[in-house]
Amino acid sequence: MDLHFGDSKPTDDERAAVDAVLGPPESSWEGADRCDADLRWARGGREARDRRDLLLPGLHAINDRIGWIGEGALDYVCRRLTVPPAEAYGVATFYAMFSVKPRPATVLHVCTDLACASADAAALCAGIESRLGTGSGVCVERSPCLGLCERAPAALAVKAGDPVRTAVSAPTNVEAAVLAASAPDSAPEEEPAAGAVPQAGDPSLILLNRVGVVDPSSLDDYRAHGGYTALRRAFALGPSGVIREVTDSGLLGRGGAAFPTGRKWQATASQPDHPHYLVCNADESEPGTFKDRVLMEGDPYALVEAMTIAAYAVGAHKGYLYLRGEYPRALRRMQYAVDCARTRGLLGDDILSQGYAFDIEIRRGAGAYICGEETALFNSIEGYRGEPRSKPPFPVEKGLFGKPTVENNVETLVNVLPILTMGAPAYAAIGTPRSTGPKLFCVSGSVEHPGVYELPFGATLGELLTRAGVRENLRAVLLGGAAGGFVRPDELDIPLTFEGTREAGTTLGSGVVMAFDGTVPLPRLLLRIAEFFRDESCGQCVPCRVGTVRQEEALHRIAERTGSEAATDIALLREVGRAMRDASICGLGQTAWNAVESAIDRLGAYE
Repeated sequence: MDLHFGDSKPTDDERAAVDAVLGPPESSWEGADRCDADLRWARGGREARDRRDLLLPGLHAINDRIGWIGEGALDYVCRRLTVPPAEAYGVATFYAMFSVKPRPATVLHVCTDLACASADAAALCAGIESRLGTGSGVCVERSPCLGLCERAPAALAVKAGDPVRTAVSAPTNVEAAVLAASAPDSAPEEEPAAGAVPQAGDPSLILLNRVGVVDPSSLDDYRAHGGYTALRRAFALGPSGVIREVTDSGLLGRGGAAFPTGRKWQATASQPDHPHYLVCNADESEPGTFKDRVLMEGDPYALVEAMTIAAYAVGAHKGYLYLRGEYPRALRRMQYAVDCARTRGLLGDDILSQGYAFDIEIRRGAGAYICGEETALFNSIEGYRGEPRSKPPFPVEKGLFGKPTVENNVETLVNVLPILTMGAPAYAAIGTPRSTGPKLFCVSGSVEHPGVYELPFGATLGELLTRAGVRENLRAVLLGGAAGGFVRPDELDIPLTFEGTREAGTTLGSGVVMAFDGTVPLPRLLLRIAEFFRDESCGQCVPCRVGTVRQEEALHRIAERTGSEAATDIALLREVGRAMRDASICGLGQTAWNAVESAIDRLGAYE
């Protein structure tokens, strides 16, 4: 493809930001000071193309340093990586956290999603905009879920520069949000991760037993509380033994699909094509989900150890941790843990003197819900738009960079540690025969004690809400987040298992439980869900691209109509919903109608 670069030149800051990621250019072809001799041929073209996966980190570097991605900066990173400018522009405009138009250096992201919407985020945004006024040097953006649902309403301030500065304000008000935006370094320190775990310190916990107990920055403290016991047992068992333990435990994926983890690992390990890759999906963007954030902030070394075990089992020597761009503290904690583990010989060429080499690279997302889908995530890492791929081939055959890849989310991987330390039979005895082990639930909304709860599979929805202190006048409970479904207050005896929720006509999803009392307008929530799916659709397939728009339009009309007119639009919604469910290429479009359908059928939302 022919490359056409504009006349815009990168500024010194833009050039420095890109060079910090890619290294200094080696020739004029790549943008170094002009030398006529080396313009006669292109040197290093193949090597540059092989580094296309650094496009997203390069865009992050520009956005972090400047606050937006200018034409000169985009042209420079394109020249360095030999990426067509049109393709790079498509990537830059794909992510919500990037801007290709000038904007102030400080951006204040104010969450307006479900939990925050029920906490009157609309009034908060209006108050912030009124207080800041024009010319404040702050861009206020209404944001989808920031993963801070236990502290709604929430805001995240990002101030570009070298280094970029961030401040989280949650729960926030107008004064606190303005302070975070105007002086990120002066904003109050974010509460400890243990504040999101009402059960913190309970010795019976399995997955959350170290959160609030150990210093998350201390590797020695982690090891003193059982850390790296599981990895030593993994080396004793060997790769096939580890896979056998995980298979016998009955561990199912905790990201929502509930695929048997052992089968996925075995399928990847048996592939003759090499190298194999491990990808940890830490891009939890489902509204109402924040459990992976709490694990990474409160127990980061557990994830490093679990990723090492998974990679050892499937024969991978390189792992990628794809982490939400809206999680600045989790990024700092995980980067420190990775660096420390590498320094201490727990990552690198010879882990624990066992002759096994493995390392982890952290890649930041940039605000795209669709990148939670595994193949979209692979495209994002590779430097393309985060659009899902058609399957087959499946990732275990051709995943990241076209090689066999195993992908698991944070909670799934952390479950591997107790499987190896207590043994598969003991782990399988927890929960139910078809849903084994402990499960993390993200509880938010109209409850007194929101946060991450750990319960064995089989506990009922009512038991969980009782622990969280559900408020009176309960109107509805949303299970599984925006892609899940609503249940009525008289259905709280639903067992929280994959099979139990399925039999009840709903879904467990990733473990989201959002309670809403009578003060929360249900039609407004449904409209917000429709807006979310419209915004987050990647637009690749027609059923989802068009269907999410038609769904939102119909819900807007229903809010203004009654009687037979509303009935006509409800019938249209059903038709559109069926089309999205049957024909969309990935789970986003296939589940975009679920919550609205359940609210109409189970709650009588528009009666």
